[in-house]
Formats: sequence, C-alpha cells, structure tokens
Amino acid sequence: MKNINTNCLWMMQVVIVVTLMLSAQVFAGNSWLNKGSEILKSFGIGDKAGELTIEEIGAGLKEALKVGSGNVVNQLGAQDGFNNDSNIHIPLPETLNKVKSILDKVGMSYLFENLELKLNRAAETATPRAKQLFHNAISQMTFQDVKEIYNGPDDAATQYFKGKMSPDLAREMKPVIEDSLSEVGAVQAYDNMMKEYKALPFVPDVKSNLTDHVIEKGMDGIFYYMAEEEAAIRQNSAKRTTELLKKVFNK
Repeated sequence: MKNINTNCLWMMQVVIVVTLMLSAQVFAGNSWLNKGSEILKSFGIGDKAGELTIEEIGAGLKEALKVGSGNVVNQLGAQDGFNNDSNIHIPLPETLNKVKSILDKVGMSYLFENLELKLNRAAETATPRAKQLFHNAISQMTFQDVKEIYNGPDDAATQYFKGKMSPDLAREMKPVIEDSLSEVGAVQAYDNMMKEYKALPFVPDVKSNLTDHVIEKGMDGIFYYMAEEEAAIRQNSAKRTTELLKKVFNK
C-alpha cells in the first residue's frame, strides 16, 4: 500500500509539472524557459536532456534560427538573389503565358523578359522585411515548440515558421511588394506589355495579379532556403559558428 501511495504521489507531481509547463508560455521573453527549468529541477526530474540544460537547448535553437534566417534574408535580399537563382527565380504568372506566346511571334519577347526581371527585383527589395518577422516568431516560441523543433526533422523549424508566419508575412510584405513593383518599374513594364498585346488583333483578355504572385513566390523562396539553412546547421558542423551551436547540435 505504501508503494502504491508513493507511485500515486509521484504521478500527481508529474501531472502538476506538465500543467505548469504548458502554462509557462504566458511569461515574456525567455522567462518561460527559466520557469520550466526551475519547475523540473524542483522535482529532481528532467532538468537536462543528455548533458544539455533546458536553457541551453532553447537558447541554442533560437540562436541557430536567428543565424539561419539572417543568412537567408541577406542572400535573397541582395541583387539577383532571386533573379539569378534557378531554384527560386520568379516567372511571370501562368495566366500571362498566352501573352508571352503571342508577343514572341511578333518579336516583342523583350517586354516579357523585362517584366519578369522586375518581378524578381521587387522580391529582392521586399525580402529584408522578413528578418524582423522571423525574430518575432522565434521570441514567441513556447516550451513545447522548442521541444518539437529540436527533436523534429531537419525542416521542423521551417514548417513551424510556415504555419505561424505565413499570413502575417504575406500581410507585411504586401505594401512593400506594391511599392517595389512601382519603384522598379514593373507596373509600367506590365502596362507597356499589355498595351502592345491588346493592340494586336483578336487576342483574348488576360488578367493577372502581380502583387499576390510575387508575395507567394517570394515566400516560397524564403522558406525554401530557410529549410536549407536549418538542415545545414543540424547536419554540417562547419555551419555551427558559435560554441553554443556546436554544443547544442552536436548530438
């Protein structure tokens, strides 16, 4: 009977720990990590994962994601970051394929090429705005998020970002993309192309939303390389540029 009571008491303690850990996300900044660690240590269980403390895992993961997202933003935000990269180069919307086909036949394909270049320039201009959004998402990670990402597949953090950030990222990028399309001359290039297209006889009406297209393809490119960076930091020791990253990801 004594052993049964002891086991019941231990199970109640574990339930209390889990409940407190799930509620820990209400604390600001890194305090949820510290609070979770204190709770676990107070019961003498689970205060380390291997030789790593909870604080080290959380801090190391966040540092890795800041490094990776910073690398992605710097790479894609540079000139030709999108335009010269075959993996993420932004083509014109498929709805304009008919326009391209007809303009090619009359020797005006340069209009199509000019517009496509400007779409990629707009994405390159808007990409730096993603940096702060990545940092915000990282700082808002809960204890459970950190655990699932750390123990998850090579793109676990990227999938987290996609799920948490996509609507906000699209909303934040939209005015930047709209302004960028105007600044780099994409709108004018589009109007010029459509003017020449509509001047031709018997061509069908074609409509396309360039802003939404660049936002979608721009986000695809950002997350594509975020997944690459994340996998590299997990797998390639040369990508672990700080002592904390080396310690946390050398598992």
